[in-house]
Amino acid sequence: MPGASRRGRFITLEGVDGAGKSTHVPWIAGRLRAGGREVIVTREPGGTPHAEALRGRLLAEKMDPQKETELMFEARADHVQKVIRPALERGAWVLCDRFTDSTRAYQGAGKGVALERIEALAAQVHGGLVPDLTLVFDASHAVSRQRLAGRPLDKFEAEGAEFFGRVRKAYQDLARTEPNRVHIIDGSRSLDEVQAEIEKWIAVL
Repeated sequence: MPGASRRGRFITLEGVDGAGKSTHVPWIAGRLRAGGREVIVTREPGGTPHAEALRGRLLAEKMDPQKETELMFEARADHVQKVIRPALERGAWVLCDRFTDSTRAYQGAGKGVALERIEALAAQVHGGLVPDLTLVFDASHAVSRQRLAGRPLDKFEAEGAEFFGRVRKAYQDLARTEPNRVHIIDGSRSLDEVQAEIEKWIAVL
């Protein structure tokens, strides 16, 4: 079949908690499928039974940031090997809710793990695999708290304003450093406005 051997595209969604990132996953997947593409929707930490088991620990247990980073990459290694790479190699498009940029922002900027350590683990776990497109959903701390109010919070969502600020700045810095891959989307705007901007970016892939 023509084009069957073409590598799929890897899209990741990132951003601060409460910016609306996960809300848009089904809509993006639907838009891509409407174009005739096979789409794999997955998440991090998670995506495989082993990684999902680690997700439970990572979102609930207080732990040393270095250990937390290592567990993130343990989950990621399983996910990349069993889900992401095989899907891309057969030509499917992978839509992933968070990837290594989250580790750079949360464990790196947020918790002080050295970026060199994170990059070394990234090279070991998924060397050569970089998202084709990363959409970062952004919102102020006030908007984030309003949206998260009234539901149980995981340990990252429960962090304070200073942690939130460090994570948010890390994403903004990443967009400036890699403008061809990473794009900031103002998640506080209306649904129609946000989806119009998403449409613009996925159309160029």
